[in-house]
Amino acid sequence: MQKIIKWFAPFLALGVAVFIVFFLVSINSQDEVIDTQPLVLKNETVFKKPEKLWLNHFSKSERLGYFYPVNEVYITLDLNEKITKTITYKLSAKLLDPYQLFCLKEELKRHKLKYFLKKDAKGIDLLIYSQNVDKLNKLVKVLKNYKIKATVAPYKKED
Repeated sequence: MQKIIKWFAPFLALGVAVFIVFFLVSINSQDEVIDTQPLVLKNETVFKKPEKLWLNHFSKSERLGYFYPVNEVYITLDLNEKITKTITYKLSAKLLDPYQLFCLKEELKRHKLKYFLKKDAKGIDLLIYSQNVDKLNKLVKVLKNYKIKATVAPYKKED
């Protein structure tokens, strides 16, 4: 084993040297170059038709000064408009175990409601915001079958 290791490095070096020699010979072949004349510089000028660019507008303007690279948009709002009030309701429920969470998700899919699950140290809270109070009350009745206590109340933004 030691003899193999002792002779491995010289054989590897010899192999690399042979590879390099063959590589250099192959890229430096003795083939004659057919085109021995020097290249000729062509002095033909090509005139391109100027394209219409949005930047050309700025160069033709008679006004001096800085031009902004974006369009300016002005919006007027009528703040005297009467704002209609819509009451949003919030359904909240505390979930205690994973089975209740599974059942709840299946019922929400069936009722086609979007929901928000908030997980913290106390457990998982479900929040559903909707303007259809009847749909939320029906969901509360269904959740009682799974022993999930849910309440519906008007939603007020917390400041």
